[in-house]
Amino acid sequence: MKSTVEHLSPTRVRINVEVPFDELKPNFDRAYKALAQQVRIPGFRPGKVPSRVLESRIGRAPVLDEVVNEAVPAKYLEAVNGSEVQTLGRPDIEVTKIEDGDEIAFTAEVDVRPEITVPAFGELSVSVDDVEVTEDEVTEQLDSLRARFGTLAGVERPAQQGDFVSIDLSATVDGEAVEEAQTSGLSYEIGSGQLIDGIDDALNGLSAGETATFTTQLVAGDHTGRDAEVTVTLNSVKERHLPEVDDEFAQMASEFDTVDELVADLRERLGRVKRMQQGVEARDKILEALLETTDIPLPEKVVESEVEVRQHDAVHPFDHDEEQFNASLQEQGKTREEFDAETRKEAEEAVKTQLLLDTIADAEQVTVSDNELTERIIYQAQRYGMSPDQFVQQAQEANQLGAIFADVRRSKALFTVVRQATVTDSAGNELDLDELFGSQEEAPAAEETGEVEGEVAEDAKPGEPAKAE
Repeated sequence: MKSTVEHLSPTRVRINVEVPFDELKPNFDRAYKALAQQVRIPGFRPGKVPSRVLESRIGRAPVLDEVVNEAVPAKYLEAVNGSEVQTLGRPDIEVTKIEDGDEIAFTAEVDVRPEITVPAFGELSVSVDDVEVTEDEVTEQLDSLRARFGTLAGVERPAQQGDFVSIDLSATVDGEAVEEAQTSGLSYEIGSGQLIDGIDDALNGLSAGETATFTTQLVAGDHTGRDAEVTVTLNSVKERHLPEVDDEFAQMASEFDTVDELVADLRERLGRVKRMQQGVEARDKILEALLETTDIPLPEKVVESEVEVRQHDAVHPFDHDEEQFNASLQEQGKTREEFDAETRKEAEEAVKTQLLLDTIADAEQVTVSDNELTERIIYQAQRYGMSPDQFVQQAQEANQLGAIFADVRRSKALFTVVRQATVTDSAGNELDLDELFGSQEEAPAAEETGEVEGEVAEDAKPGEPAKAE
């Protein structure tokens, strides 16, 4: 087989392939066997028809079609593997010549990963927010802990912020009852934001036995996005009594003997969280700086594929009803043209990010261990409320395990860049990256750093640019 690569642009090539017939004998053997199973010829058992008899009955053309349909994809992959290009997505293949007994020739146009020159990582510098734990934040954590050990007591007064109430709900849309919105005896904390918009204003000042009606937009069910008239009836009101902050409370709510020890631990925990946030901020700013300073040609067909996936995911909750989707956009004050423009911009950013991080991963020889892949799978499974086995099964069915592997590799690639960059606080003090991220040998886990924007298979969903064939 002979193949050549013709560069059409920085992101697209044409691969020209010529295959002599003497390389196609195994393909012809399989073609004759497959066709012999389909043709019934008197005097021969199925599958036992000699090739010459078979051709005399059905002609040469079906045999050649079978050979070409099987050989061309395989020879295309062979040509790609023998070249230096890294293909993205499906090729557009055209058979240009079939000379029986001589050769088959075809061309394949396909997007490829462009050559990308990345800046010197050691020259990158970003500034992140200071780690500052305020007394108000410590008090908020302490109050949250007190709330866990609080008690509820019924009160004979109008409901107010922070009260726990029992309510009945009903709703109508255009005068018709919405069955899925009917409920009785629902427990709710006023101000928690766990129910529909407008419920807190309606409940504040309401006494047991009273009813209020308000208009809000439904966020689930068949009437998602529609305005509904909601009626709420208040059944009872309870207020929460918080325990006193003393050593007895510290012993009850923690492993510490004194309030001072408990507060010190809360302050230390808050500091760790903020240092983790510093790490995420550093990572995001390093990625932003890389994208701003690196020229990354975009493979158009890969971008179009990413746009299509994002548009599909956006319309899917509306049962792919474009009119309903457009109406929902209008209620948000956005036109379809604006949505499409934003979607394309996000898709281009995601593709750029993936191409950049794949290039860095290759340059830095980033590898992914079985343990790292397993950790990511467990993390993703927890986010979806699934067992790891269920998640892996669904990922396999969707052909997404490769995407998960690529996500982990890209995260590690970005981490290697961050470790080589300079990270300072707002005062210009250089931060100790070992303190920020841990030892040089240990990359932060996905749940500690968040996932890289542009890992379009984020949450292992379809939409990432196709990887090298």
